[in-house]
Amino acid sequence: MTIDLTRLGLWSEDAGYRVEAARVAAYAAATNDDHHPHLSGEVPPPVFAGIPTAASLTAALSQLLPEDIRRFGVHAEEDIHVHRPLATGTVVHSRAAPIGVHRRPSGTEVILRTETRDDQGELLNEQYATLFLRGAQHAGNAGERAPDHRAPAAVRGRAPMASISYAIDADQTYRYADASGDHSRIHLDADFARSVGLPGIILHGMCTMAMTSRAVVKVACGGDSGRLKRLAVAFARPVLPGQTITVRLWADGRVPGSAKFVFDATNPAGKTVIQDGLAEVAD
Repeated sequence: MTIDLTRLGLWSEDAGYRVEAARVAAYAAATNDDHHPHLSGEVPPPVFAGIPTAASLTAALSQLLPEDIRRFGVHAEEDIHVHRPLATGTVVHSRAAPIGVHRRPSGTEVILRTETRDDQGELLNEQYATLFLRGAQHAGNAGERAPDHRAPAAVRGRAPMASISYAIDADQTYRYADASGDHSRIHLDADFARSVGLPGIILHGMCTMAMTSRAVVKVACGGDSGRLKRLAVAFARPVLPGQTITVRLWADGRVPGSAKFVFDATNPAGKTVIQDGLAEVAD
């Protein structure tokens, strides 16, 4: 596999997006979010920040990777840095750039960075998305790596401060596809999903992340999602419709102005589906 490394660091064109209450409410409903400010559309849930960046990410990837390679990609990690929360009723502008390509024993990681700004150009959030291309080997490494968010082993050796379970509905992937605009076939077509080595239809990674964020908002943020300054996860294993995931949270000290929490999520067999979860919550 050959990747044109001259594309690293090149930003896509800005893509505008109107944060409408109906879109916010639909997203909350599609992730089973029962927090009233989210479900009413008044306040966008934290992971809704990924929706305005979708067009820019697609544009950036299409200039770097051919479609026959992209089809083998899976979302490996996501890291959202919030400078100011999105606000319902505003228009935001996002752009994306590939910033790193790194070879792994079983494939290649592609790191992308996005920026989302308001109409005045103020930076609202930065996000780092890691795409893993299974079985695709690039010749070497180039560019940046995503910021580290690995959880200290000692923290997870303690009893968690909270443990909350969430059921994944049989139609969750279809509802999330409609609300997010992500109609990738691995989430909707079981035969196609199996053709690329998956056990069947799998939940969108961002939907899994959104569901774990519900526990973060409830426990770490005291119900105020506007306090969340960073949310990062690694997707360790696919989540299947009909499963239940259990989110566990631990306090992990402080960074300037914020408290740190780590979290993970497991499936009914006790296998980790979200690992190295990190949340930073403003005082």
